[in-house]
Amino acid sequence: MEEKQPVRYSDEELAEFKALIEKKLKEAREGLEVYMEACNNAGNDTMDTSPTFKVLEEGSQVLAKEENAQQAARLFKYIKNLEAALMRIENKTYGICRVTGKLIPKERLLSVPHATMCIEAKLDSKK
Repeated sequence: MEEKQPVRYSDEELAEFKALIEKKLKEAREGLEVYMEACNNAGNDTMDTSPTFKVLEEGSQVLAKEENAQQAARLFKYIKNLEAALMRIENKTYGICRVTGKLIPKERLLSVPHATMCIEAKLDSKK
């Protein structure tokens, strides 16, 4: 006889995932704050108006600003994904693959807590 797979994670397991996600969310928000601060405080002094032409220095500053902005955008997206995962926990739909409807393995959720697809579905979507 085939063993019936659980439909969803237990409330205790959901509480574990919630604690993990809240920890990662706190870390991500702190990281985002650092990048936002770096973007906002990058050279708004009198040197911005000086007539010197330090092309290489200015180019590296622009590159650093762009990299900070890209990192901030990635963190912002990650935060939104973690917040969505918290909503799925509240709705008790967390950990259910949106493609197959099966439970995403706990190991995957521990490493990628905002995952919405099991590995099989994720690999199929890349084909």
